[in-house]
Amino acid sequence: MQDDDFSLFQSAVRGVKPLAHDRADVGKPRTNKNQIATRRANATLSNGETRIDGLSDQFVIDVSAEDELYWARDGVQEGQMRKLKAGQISFEGSLDLHGLSVEKARELLWDFLAEAGKFEIRCVRVTHGKAARVDGKRPMIKSHVNTWLRQHPQVLGFTSCLPRHGGTGALYVMLKRNMLEGRDE
Repeated sequence: MQDDDFSLFQSAVRGVKPLAHDRADVGKPRTNKNQIATRRANATLSNGETRIDGLSDQFVIDVSAEDELYWARDGVQEGQMRKLKAGQISFEGSLDLHGLSVEKARELLWDFLAEAGKFEIRCVRVTHGKAARVDGKRPMIKSHVNTWLRQHPQVLGFTSCLPRHGGTGALYVMLKRNMLEGRDE
């Protein structure tokens, strides 16, 4: 600094005390064990309602965390599935099921696909995650989503995403479109 600048700086900071340390005291981290226990208990409880959505859990296809998923309904063109797998069909909606209970994931997935159908959406992404369970078994949500999508009447096919969109922790899902009146596709 030049002498003029230095003297101006000194006059501007006159009376200011330097800080003794450069870290903020945020206090002791608080863990509310009762709240955490309540949330865990609520996540595992069923609300007693039986919702009929056509998705069965009688037989769940068990898949591992790194398994690439791929399925196409009979009659779906291989070229369309290749485009889907290559990420060349852009997805217009996305649903994240991380950390949800199986019942909540099922409910959200059904509602999400119904909403996509209303808006004539062709492709969506469903993020199921791939974390192994505490008991060492295979990923629960991923296995259930794999099974449910095969049963859903609007689903034409699905495949694991490209790494930039979630890799084996997410799916591109191609949906049927009910042609709305006046569309010329």
